[in-house]
Amino acid sequence: MTNPDTADRGDGGRRAGEALTALTRTLDALDAGAYLADEQGRIMGVNARAEQLLARSAEELVGEDAHDLLHRTRHGEPVPRSRCGLRKAILAGRTEQGAEEWAERGDGSLVRISWLATPCVVAGLPATTLVLFHPQGDADTAGRTAEPAGTTLTELERLALLAETTTLLTSTLDVDEALHRLVSLVLPRLADWAVIDLITERDEVWRHSVTHARNGVLTRREDLQGPMPPVPEESPMPLSRALRGVASTLAGPKTYQGPPDSGIAVEQRRLFDATGMHSAAIAPIRSLREVLGALTLGRSERPEPFAPGDIALLEDITRRAGLALDNARLYQRQRKVAETMQRHLLPQLPRLPGLEMTARYLPAPDASQVGGDWYDAFVLADGATALVVGDVVGHDLDAAAGMAQLRNMLRAYAWSQKQPPSRIVEWLDHAARHIAEVSMATLILVRMTRSADGGYHLTWTNAGHPPPLLVTHDGLAKYLTEGHGILLGTATDPARVDATELLPPGSTLVLYTDGLVEAPAQSVDVGLDRLRRHAASLAHRPLEPFVDHLLSRTRPVDNEDDVAVLVLRVPEHG
Repeated sequence: MTNPDTADRGDGGRRAGEALTALTRTLDALDAGAYLADEQGRIMGVNARAEQLLARSAEELVGEDAHDLLHRTRHGEPVPRSRCGLRKAILAGRTEQGAEEWAERGDGSLVRISWLATPCVVAGLPATTLVLFHPQGDADTAGRTAEPAGTTLTELERLALLAETTTLLTSTLDVDEALHRLVSLVLPRLADWAVIDLITERDEVWRHSVTHARNGVLTRREDLQGPMPPVPEESPMPLSRALRGVASTLAGPKTYQGPPDSGIAVEQRRLFDATGMHSAAIAPIRSLREVLGALTLGRSERPEPFAPGDIALLEDITRRAGLALDNARLYQRQRKVAETMQRHLLPQLPRLPGLEMTARYLPAPDASQVGGDWYDAFVLADGATALVVGDVVGHDLDAAAGMAQLRNMLRAYAWSQKQPPSRIVEWLDHAARHIAEVSMATLILVRMTRSADGGYHLTWTNAGHPPPLLVTHDGLAKYLTEGHGILLGTATDPARVDATELLPPGSTLVLYTDGLVEAPAQSVDVGLDRLRRHAASLAHRPLEPFVDHLLSRTRPVDNEDDVAVLVLRVPEHG
């Protein structure tokens, strides 16, 4: 049962109530008592097992302060709030567990419990805590069957391990980091050794890691890692069966002492000999669609062997690992495709005699590795050079497609029409509204020419973009704020203006997108000032290190956007 108060909060409250009800029903499948508490410690929902253990109905529990209603000393007296570890865990929103505590049942009797409290996300609701509890001693054990002997974890410890596994593995989309967390979860808690074998996208087997836990230190055995023989189709041996997704199995050194039936069996014998494992449990790592690999837990130092009762826990862990690994692989596959697309979208820079030019593109940290920011540079029909940096709204594949359309249209106009930048951008803005899939965008178009005396002249127009930064060889930095107009896509057909500037000898021009200076937690002025100061301090650096250091020093840590940078440096002497 759940708290009916959530139904009085409109659509958001109704959705929150539905999520809370669904979660409470899920908890009914647990063999432990469970309740959900809000940030004040009030009970929001309970499962059927909690009602049974506490001899109280859901109606009696929901809405009540869990501490005041339930927590007692062994003599039945109320526990002071300052001394209640469970209450502290709920209020602090952290994962903790405890034992030897007492709860008052509905009939006035006491039940001794152990408990686990962990933060829980329920859509539409503020901070929520899931509390699991289990009776200790002989309470409530009549008629219940014992589990097969195995790893000596209590039921609450098993639940805590699985909750921690879910939280840690689903909070990263990096494959290597997810596998590192998996090893850290099972070692040394369950075993002395952890071996992860993965099936690659080409159906090759790779021994990703062999890790040993000793005296609290995890050590990789790189000599045992690397490529593995193919998976045999008919082999009855434990690892081969796991890699085919057939079954989880216990194994030991004797398992692989007979004549090997495959190359994998040879590698397994080598593994047992090198590690000294006397007992191992092996389970497949599956996604919803395929087998991704296998996890082997081994014991060498601790004397007790794995037992059949350990297989269920191992499979629960590998099931969660499989879902997390599949998500991470899909994400990285998308990143790779998008990264390849981005490389083809961004141009090769022209070689201009006497000039240095370089560019960088950094993807949005949490996007699909491709976005709407771009840079461009090309020589025009009359020998002038066009420089462009732009930003289409968004940082996904749609933004990248819109960026490609806008860039190609701009190139065509600039090449075919010997007109000032302002006129080119006016045409581009008008045409893009009708034939490009772009909602809004900003850009700077610069036309650079060289005079008879060897000087470099800029003429530019700015459509809602951050201003270019000019840094002299002596470290004087200023923003070129003239020539500014509104962004593209407003359907207002504004008259745009041009601005001009003579580049001093040895100076550096920096064109960039807003991801370099904007962040959710700061004003753009802070970012612009930081960019100006760091650019001035790097004025004497060669161009490539200049750009790399500028990006590392100025891009905000909490940046959520992609970044494009185009940098030009003119010679000190004409």
